Amino acid sequence: MLPTASRDRTPSTSRQPNPVFPHYLRRIIKWQQMDIEYTFWQMLHLCTSPKIVYQHTKYHKQTKNQWARDDPAFVVICGILLAVSTLAYCAAYDHSPENAIFVVVSVLLLHFLITGLILATCCWFLTNNYLREEAANSHVVEQRVEWLYAFDVHCNSFFPMFVLLYVIHYFLSPLLVAHGFIPVLLSNLLFMVACSYYHYLNFLGYDALPFLERTTFFLCPIGLVIIISPILILSGFNPSRYTMNMYFSRWL
Repeated sequence: MLPTASRDRTPSTSRQPNPVFPHYLRRIIKWQQMDIEYTFWQMLHLCTSPKIVYQHTKYHKQTKNQWARDDPAFVVICGILLAVSTLAYCAAYDHSPENAIFVVVSVLLLHFLITGLILATCCWFLTNNYLREEAANSHVVEQRVEWLYAFDVHCNSFFPMFVLLYVIHYFLSPLLVAHGFIPVLLSNLLFMVACSYYHYLNFLGYDALPFLERTTFFLCPIGLVIIISPILILSGFNPSRYTMNMYFSRWL
């Protein structure tokens, strides 16, 4: 005789609030509880061997029973590095402390946090509603993408793009913001590689989840980027000059 408890197929965790997110937020202000060394290891391998990072994500699921990080160190360090790089731009292209504060806050909120929240929410909704595999039988526990994991995927994908578009771009910016065909070509190629790599890492993040299917959908934007880039080059559009003009128009 089958146990009567099996008739309730809804996981108990789906009926109770998830304690992970409040715990995650509390740890943001507790630097001593963050694994800084492991975070820098992840950042390095996201730029060189991203599949290794998501292999460790599977180990994390086996040990912590969740896909998302419970350590906010990656977000905190990424935010600090983004602020430092933005200050470097302000030091090179602006001499107004007031505008520097505005630029740093704008970049942190708009480029990283708000954009990340929107993209993570869109991917979280898409994967849970359209890309999950149907359960083989009614006794299998239904698995869903955690919102915090979707935000982790965005942060992982954002970091190599940060290296390309904030760090390498900074050192090349005197050339990239100049007039002429070569700056237009190099700027578009740099943005094309950065955006393509972002979407590739996005694909790896969701492809690591065994209960998702058709994750190649996340590679589709790469084709769009490759198609649009030559058009922008031929039209003479310079993305570096455009983005820099948003904040430092008086100095370009």
